Amino acid sequence: MTKYTIGVDYGTQSGRAVLVEVGTGKEIASAVKVYTHGVMDEYLPDGTTKLEHDWALQHPADYLEVLEITIPEVLAKAKVSNEDVIGVGIDFTACTVLPIDENGIPLCFKPEYEKQPHSYVKLWKHHAAQDEANRLNEIAEQRGEAFLQRYGGKISSEWMVPKVWQILNEAPDIYDSADQILEATDWVISELTGVVTRNSCTAGYKAIWHKQDGYPSNEFFKALDPRLENVVEDKLSTNIIPIGSKAGEITEKAAKLTGLKPGTAVAIANVDAHVAVPAVGITEPGKLLMIMGTSTCHILLGDKEEIVPGMCGVVEDGVIPGLLGYEAGQSCVGDHFEWFTENCVPESYYKEAEEKGMGIHQLLTEKASNLQVGESGLLALDWWNGNRSTLVDVDLTGVLLGQTLLTKPEEIYRALIEATAYGTRMIVETFRENGVPVNEVYAAGGIAEKNALMMQIYSDVLNMDIKISASSQTPALGSAMFGAVAAGKDRGGYETITEAAKDMGRVKDHVYQPGDKNVAVYNELYSEYAKLYDYFGRGENNVMKTLKKIKKNSVAKEAEEYVG
Repeated sequence: MTKYTIGVDYGTQSGRAVLVEVGTGKEIASAVKVYTHGVMDEYLPDGTTKLEHDWALQHPADYLEVLEITIPEVLAKAKVSNEDVIGVGIDFTACTVLPIDENGIPLCFKPEYEKQPHSYVKLWKHHAAQDEANRLNEIAEQRGEAFLQRYGGKISSEWMVPKVWQILNEAPDIYDSADQILEATDWVISELTGVVTRNSCTAGYKAIWHKQDGYPSNEFFKALDPRLENVVEDKLSTNIIPIGSKAGEITEKAAKLTGLKPGTAVAIANVDAHVAVPAVGITEPGKLLMIMGTSTCHILLGDKEEIVPGMCGVVEDGVIPGLLGYEAGQSCVGDHFEWFTENCVPESYYKEAEEKGMGIHQLLTEKASNLQVGESGLLALDWWNGNRSTLVDVDLTGVLLGQTLLTKPEEIYRALIEATAYGTRMIVETFRENGVPVNEVYAAGGIAEKNALMMQIYSDVLNMDIKISASSQTPALGSAMFGAVAAGKDRGGYETITEAAKDMGRVKDHVYQPGDKNVAVYNELYSEYAKLYDYFGRGENNVMKTLKKIKKNSVAKEAEEYVG
């Protein structure tokens, strides 16, 4: 009898479920649910409570809707009985966190807090805790905290501790009312199993937890803020469960929500980028996976712990048990191109796209593909949403250099694509320079699957072959694989994720390969990119931060005058 497993992937804009055949990795059915509340970066759901700059929130009710709608849909589409589903796994964007009460109820569900922004989910790209991150890094460096180097020398404002500290600073009532503050991925698992468990992936990469050393000391947290001295015991947890483990089983309540059978195995929660690694068959060191979407996450396996400047973290057993998992990333990739099409493309291009029966991105890609390398005369820095690696600085902003009165939209579009490729090359070279080999490159995600020009540019810029995931839903496939591992061999699953990856991980036959002429020109362009990268990113010219400060002061003054 054929057995199945389900993976649910929670992205920035939507959640999707995939029903997968155990043993082959064949995707039988999929379903997508766009979040009802989307990304809240201007107002709360009431439409009147305005959010400040750099906020990005979500509503946890949307996550339950994903389970309620997509899982029954894939079972119905495939005409598969829940009796034949042996496991389920989920993955999430990270660090995406929320405060809950002692019963696991998100505080934003409570009437008294529905107008309080800090009661909602803080999405990964919530950057309003930058002041807290800056202070944390300053104090950690002063104290000589060893953990700092494992995260490339800086803790990001996107991560757990700065976000928790921001809640404490700006909404102490929310902090006090929260029984726990946890990753959304762990909260959803608790809704399925009835028990809160904390996964080792988010704890290691986003909450400064180390398998051998645990969290930073209480003395460190006290040095940050006396009120944070016992934050681990009070709001986090020292009970960290390794990925690849079983979190529990579907409860009667969760069965009614999802249509799954009570007792179905549920895997420990995971992160979207990390869970994708075994889905392309990667289980050994030296292979880098780029998960490309609104942002890009770079995951690389190693066999020893090295200190790499600007990396997002190195975690033992963080991706594949028995290996070190390194993470780096770029905060703005798909968002980059979306911004451009929404703000900088003339109406005539939209009319042309409509006449040709294609989308605007497809038209721009087609036009950009007709350009020779270097023909546009443009060079860009890919920091429209800050720099995650290797500078770890959300206050950096974008640069486009070389425009003239003859510059065309497709030339800018291509320059933005190239900028993201240069950013990835900077990450790859930084790994290599610090003792972590990068021998092969893989890519997954909608961009990798759909945009051949972009993947060829990446191959040329990196001067490396690039293999593409065979799945259009790679993280969901990876989560489904972990679901099969949670079920175990006795139920028709697997003992380890390595075994599952051998059977179910897949890449496409086509491989992108670099062209010698393009490589030579891109080497020249990358050299100039690297100079701008250092000039604007390492303190020689802080004009970007100065402009942000002037903007902030101007907005504050305008608001003051309006109130007056």
